[in-house]
Amino acid sequence: MHSHNAPSPNEWMIQNLHDHWEKAAMPGRFSIGIHPWHIVLNGQEQLRQLEQWGTHPHVLAIGECGLDKICSTDFSLQQEVFNGQIRLANSIQKPLVIHCVRAWEEVFSLLKKQGNTVPVIFHGFAKNAVMASRIISEGYYLSFGKALQQERVRECLGTIPSDRFFLETDDAALSIETVYDLAASTLSIDHNSLSLQLQKNAAAVFGPAAVQL
Repeated sequence: MHSHNAPSPNEWMIQNLHDHWEKAAMPGRFSIGIHPWHIVLNGQEQLRQLEQWGTHPHVLAIGECGLDKICSTDFSLQQEVFNGQIRLANSIQKPLVIHCVRAWEEVFSLLKKQGNTVPVIFHGFAKNAVMASRIISEGYYLSFGKALQQERVRECLGTIPSDRFFLETDDAALSIETVYDLAASTLSIDHNSLSLQLQKNAAAVFGPAAVQL
């Protein structure tokens, strides 16, 4: 669902771009957004460019975007830019891919205040089952990647409804095959069954046309 690298042949994957959004005009599936680490000045020009490229048919989602309390970007500015991306995603009806570090309540609050109606995916999930349950109760999705190497995260995956999760590689060197191995073993299912479930989940979030190779 989420990678900073280009896909391999016959691999369904959404490539994340935090800049050079003109690359979304190339063949592929992309998410574009203003990561809290990469907000420039007041972020307004970035938001204008994001509005320009966000409607491109190759762009399936807005993000990564969100809040991060351990990065150097002013937190008030992060919230302002995140709000702008929530509004954009809702105006063009595209899902949000969320980056969240130690700012869970603030993210939930801003999504609610903005009246969000589009699907929301918290990527790179590495928290506990309590937080996972909270996210699911809000109607949102989780995406798991390298953190599945940790037993507690695998246990968390085992508690997630099958229609509420995705798999990813993010920027890790870990292969998607390894992530599939970890998830399939945790869920006690084969790769084909796992792939079919993820295809259904992707169709529900990104639209049936988006899941075709």
